[in-house]
Order: sequence, then structure tokens, then C-alpha cells
Amino acid sequence: MMLHQEFVRVAKNNSSKLAIIDRTTGRRITYGKALIATLILAEKFQRYEKGFIGIMIPTSSGCALAQLAALMSGRTPVMINYSTGAAMNVEYAQKKCAFHTVITSKALLDKINCPLMPGMVFLEDIMASIGAVDKIKAALKSKLPTPLILSSIHGGEPDDTLVILFTSGSEKEPKAVQLTHRNIMSNVEGLGKAIPFYKEDIFLANLPYFHVFGQTANLWVPFVKGMTIVTYANPLDFKAICDIVREEKVTLMCGTPTFFWGYLRKSTPGDFSSVRILLSGADKCPDALRQAYIEKHNKVLLEAYGATETSPAITANSPTHNRPGSVGRVLSGVHVRIENYETNETCKTGEIGKILVKGDLVMKGYFDDFEETSLHIRSGWYDTGDMGLMDADGYLWHVGRLRRFVKIGGEMVSLIRVEGILEKCLPADNECCVVEVPDAIKGAKIVAVITQPIDEKAVLKKMSADLPNIALPKQFIVMEELPKMGSGKIDFRMITERAKDIANK
Repeated sequence: MMLHQEFVRVAKNNSSKLAIIDRTTGRRITYGKALIATLILAEKFQRYEKGFIGIMIPTSSGCALAQLAALMSGRTPVMINYSTGAAMNVEYAQKKCAFHTVITSKALLDKINCPLMPGMVFLEDIMASIGAVDKIKAALKSKLPTPLILSSIHGGEPDDTLVILFTSGSEKEPKAVQLTHRNIMSNVEGLGKAIPFYKEDIFLANLPYFHVFGQTANLWVPFVKGMTIVTYANPLDFKAICDIVREEKVTLMCGTPTFFWGYLRKSTPGDFSSVRILLSGADKCPDALRQAYIEKHNKVLLEAYGATETSPAITANSPTHNRPGSVGRVLSGVHVRIENYETNETCKTGEIGKILVKGDLVMKGYFDDFEETSLHIRSGWYDTGDMGLMDADGYLWHVGRLRRFVKIGGEMVSLIRVEGILEKCLPADNECCVVEVPDAIKGAKIVAVITQPIDEKAVLKKMSADLPNIALPKQFIVMEELPKMGSGKIDFRMITERAKDIANK
């Protein structure tokens, strides 16, 4: 199934229903109007080179419609991260994927102080060029029977690339992930079997579309299911998000733990009364955050797990099958194998090993990077680079990145586990991140980065009840704020580099 074609079918069957409530611009767009807009934009995009086309627009009706239009015109969207180093990311994407045109917004460039780069085209200028004839032609085409509309736009095959997304780069240089129509559609279907979705749902779309969580959860799930999405460009505008959820009666809401902490602090009881699903992903969900949502809003914060390379969801907890602390049960159509990191043998139930994934959700590969692709995909199995265990009831427990394990005194220590113990010993507003830094004597040591000063001796005494001495932090470093990616994920690479500089002084 081609997802842009599925959008046409949904739009034809729900012409008068609201497709997008854009809280950044104030626009309210029906499916019928959205179809007309995408047909117009698809025609406008024909003037640009075929193949890849960059899109660097905040989460909005403009970004959603531009991506659909690109697909309808036969172009493949390359989504560009504008949250950190936008100009550098544009240049990197253009060079990596060998394309020129980037659809962006003048308002965005002004806001983030990004210079005009070669190849940039403003969406505002494209919109201004739309005349009465363009509108009449598209409106007439939108009234045609669905098969005729589909025959007039780009078709393609399920294994064609739907979108290029870049990995976060939190640990190394970003890679260009090729996700196909089949990849994303399999994830939409798998999520739909785990979590009940309804046509009447109103889905908050506040995650960036350059991140896979936003792509699948905030764009394709609602459009394939015929829902209404409420777009807002800044997920860090915590108070505004809470107001939007209450005013628009949002029923589905996704985010990272960082975002959910912000919404918790700025919300008042009743703000989330309409929400039936709160889904946390992209980073581990602290127990304290789950408990806080129950206490303040009487809402269960569900946790899911995935990766950019898997479209993204691999597992998810659901309203009927929820085991707090786990990342949920494996989605329908997905196969997960826990493999011993030394012997490559399949682990027994309860044994920690590498998490391998197989199924239609696994990416086509990294664009123009056969070496990295072959390192991560072997015989159809994608090596997530994560460590975890499967319990007897089929719930997956994520215990951290393999890179976030450190070998000390011959023992493998999970930095994620150390973080989890430390979190329980800190106030909820004191964030923490545990990293490994070089040590002149022992080769490596564990350092805890926190956002507020603490009584170190008292905290270490509490931690020692659950951790051996070898796993206790040897140094505490205070940073007022933990660096984060645009997606809201902790930027481990930047934190580690800063910690190294401070620890070695």
C-alpha cells in the first residue's frame, strides 16, 4: 500500500471532516481541502528535480501537506532537523543524499537565525504563486472518482522509499535511514492491533516530523485511520501544549519523557481529562514520571520502544496489557530475538542480551552506506545496539544501549541501571545522566551528571543498597541543564564530552 495513495482514499471518504487543526497558524483544514492543497503543491513541485527533495518545516499543516505533495509528485522527502545546526544539517543532507532543493519557511529561518542556503525554496513563496486557475483545476480533480485521482498522481511500489530520516547523532555521525511505504504501514497496522485507534480520535501532533516518532505517530497513523491531528510547532512550549490538549479535547498524545515532565509541571488537574492514551517513547520512562501522572491526572503513562531503523515501534504497552517498567509486548508481525553479546546464542527467558528485530518494519538500509547497513542487518535481523531481556509473559525489558555498558573489574555494568537507582534517590526535578569517562589509573570510571547539587555521601549510601561498589558513581558533576536533541532525547555524546572535560581538570 502506498501511503500517499491511502491518504487520497481517506480524504475522499471523509471530505468534510477536519484533517488538521493547526494551532500555530490558526488554520482548520478539512480532508477535502487538504486533498486540494496537496494536489496543487504536487503540481508546483514538478518544477524541481526528480528524486530526493529536502523538507525543513516545523510540525504544521504546511509540513504535513508538503510531505504528501512531494510523494504525489514522485519525489522522496528528506526530512531535515532544524532544531540544532540547521544550516549544517541542510548541507550534510544535500551532500549525503545528492539533492539540491529544500522546501523551507522564511518564518522558520528568521526564528532560528539560519542563513539562506543554496537550494532553499520558501513555502510562503510557493503559496503566493498559487492562482485561481491552480485552485479550480485542483478542486475539479479532487471531485473525480478515487481511481482517476490515483492515476493522475505518482504511484510506485510498497518497497519504494517513503522518507529519509537521519539518526539522532547522539552517539556518532547521523546516518540516512531509508524507510519504505511497507515499513511505515506495517508499523501503523502493528500499533493499531496493540492500541485501540478510532476514526473519531483527535491526535496531538507536537513531535517533529524529522524524527521517526513524529513521522509514524503524528502523521501516518492519524491520516491512515482518518483521525484529526492538532499540530503545534514547539513541543517545548509546555503550557501552550496543555492548553491545546484541554481546548481541542485531544484523545491521543505521544512524547518523550522530557516532554511529559514539562507538561506535568505546567498542567493543572483536568487538562488531560479527554486523553485516553498517553504514550511515552524515545527514552526510558522513569517510575517517578509514571507515578506523577497517576497522582496528578489519574492517567496511566504507557511506554513503548523502537528505533528510527524500525519505523519505529518494536514493542508497546497497551491499556489492556501494561507492565510498568517494561517497554511492552512485541507488536504483531514483529519478531524479536535476544542474543548473547559474546556467543551470539539465543538467550533464555530472563537473560540479558542484544535485541535483534526482524519483520516488515525493518528499514531498507542506510542510504549510500553499504558497510553500516551490513553491520546492522544480518540475514534480515536488525541489530538495535540495545540490550534487554524477555520475561516469561512476553514483555521486553530494555536495559540500555550496548555502548552504555561499561566493563569494570571484569564485570559488565549497565549505566542505565545505575541511572535508574540514582533517579530514585533524587528529587523528581533533579535530572541525571550516568556516563563513562576515561580514568588514568583504572582505565574508566562512572560519572553521574546531575542538574542540582546533592549530598553526595547520603546519595551514595542509598545507592549502595541496590548496587555493588564497582557500579557506584566515582564523581558527581552538576550541569544546570542536560543537553538534549531536537526530539527531546538526551544527547549522550555531548554530555559525555563535557563530563570528560570537567572530570579531567
